[in-house]
Amino acid sequence: MERFFNNAGPTKPNKHYHIDPLSRVDWDDIKHLIDQERYFVLHAPRQTGKTTTLLAMMKALNEQGDYACAYANIEGAQAARGDETQGIPAVCSAIVRSIRLYLGEASLEAWLTTQRGSSPQDLLTRLLEAWVALTDRPTVLFLDEVDALVGDTLISLLRQIRAGYAQRPAAFPQSIILCGVRDVRDYRLHQEGAEVITGGSAFNIKAKSLRMGSFTYEECEQLWCQHTEATGQPFDSRIFPELWEDTRGQPWLVNGLGHELTWEFRPARERSRLLTLEDYRSAREKLIQSRATHLDQLTDKLREPRVQRVMSALLSSEESLEIQNIAPDDQQYVEDLGLIETTPSLRISNRIYREVIPRDLTWIMQTRIPNQEQVWYLTPEHRLDMPKLLAGFQQFFREHAESWLERFQYKEAGPQLLMQAFLQRIINGGGRISREYGLGRKRTDLFIEWPLDETQGFTGPVQRVVIELKLQHQSREAVLAKGLEQTADYADRVGADEAHLVIFNRDGQVPWDDKIWQSEAHCHGWRIGIWGRSNPQEHVGMTGLCNVRESVNCVVIRR
Repeated sequence: MERFFNNAGPTKPNKHYHIDPLSRVDWDDIKHLIDQERYFVLHAPRQTGKTTTLLAMMKALNEQGDYACAYANIEGAQAARGDETQGIPAVCSAIVRSIRLYLGEASLEAWLTTQRGSSPQDLLTRLLEAWVALTDRPTVLFLDEVDALVGDTLISLLRQIRAGYAQRPAAFPQSIILCGVRDVRDYRLHQEGAEVITGGSAFNIKAKSLRMGSFTYEECEQLWCQHTEATGQPFDSRIFPELWEDTRGQPWLVNGLGHELTWEFRPARERSRLLTLEDYRSAREKLIQSRATHLDQLTDKLREPRVQRVMSALLSSEESLEIQNIAPDDQQYVEDLGLIETTPSLRISNRIYREVIPRDLTWIMQTRIPNQEQVWYLTPEHRLDMPKLLAGFQQFFREHAESWLERFQYKEAGPQLLMQAFLQRIINGGGRISREYGLGRKRTDLFIEWPLDETQGFTGPVQRVVIELKLQHQSREAVLAKGLEQTADYADRVGADEAHLVIFNRDGQVPWDDKIWQSEAHCHGWRIGIWGRSNPQEHVGMTGLCNVRESVNCVVIRR
């Protein structure tokens, strides 16, 4: 059977293209910690390869012969929530099954049966003592999905591990590794009943916290080239820089894109076909639209207040006071989830996440925008009529913005997100939108690509349009001067043939029935037609378009 890209569950080397799991961690360092009888934490974002790596580590230790190692996924105990009378027995049952499965030791199942009705407060401690007594080698235990547990179940688990720690390795496991999305520090700070262990973690015996990283650029290319080696099917070399920027090596994304391109894209099943950059971009868009489980789980976190506090500032692209007041633990939590990177600067982790997050936040808006159809904004030459589209958004904003933004969770970035929802509704099914934004950029750049020949799609002539979004915090003149420079620069960089600047004025004291003004300017070779709002004494022009608390100024830029 042909190997394939794995986009679900642990990797199986005989079935999946893969990077050696032990090369993704400092295996010598981990073995050293185990030899030193240390207990420690291994954490990484979801679907990064934690389980695959733990299983590979267990296999290597058992084959080495110095240790008896077992891996147990204890996520099932999450159903008990904070009820340790159900949660701890569920944890113990998972451990007993794993010892039987991986080490062939079945007698602990009978032992656990005899413990029914006994106190859960030391059941785990006694189980691990019983396991060590049965084994002629030092024992090592990997516990996966530990941070899925909550409340007293989690606190009891940590306390019982600590209770037996002093007896290792003669009467307790030589080493225990806790694995999950978050570091154990976060278990203490944000769990029900955390006040019970204020002043120190219940797992304060941890020697180290290790974080698994993503693939490197070279590993992304190496993984995909395994497909070429196995099938003979080549990739356009221009794909690999795009793959890196889209994923920054996030393992599920790298594999998910590979699966989408080499299998879900049916023409690719003819293995003699060269997979082009346009094939890749089409696969990328389909993956984003698929709302795959990985992406759904990720965006579901956006509703959490801790995540919202960090992401709102990033989405608005402003250096707001809000970001300065974010607790370091909140920022670390969002980084542990894999949503952001903090070095070299604070930003959303990769280009696909930057695309998925605003789409997810505005999806309900997009589906409920009334009386807007794509055909209204197309010229007879099948071009997007951008002035008409922007005027349509102005009217929509006038009618709906106040009520919609009042209910919106991400109010700081609300105007930009509302416009993106409007554009996505019109562009969907014909073109595509790419986004650039991030803390400190003081703008959001949108790049629209619209095929002019429906039969050729993106391989034929394409209309390329830049829209830059800014919030007005300074004078109109200062914002325009800076915005025109930025928009012209971005249009040059992406090779646009048309560009627009949209400025949102959030000053509730400015009346909305001001006059509309229009003028022209030139900036770096661009002839600029400017539409905007000003105080009536400054310009004479058309009647006002807006009657809500926020206004929209539009600047049209063309060569």
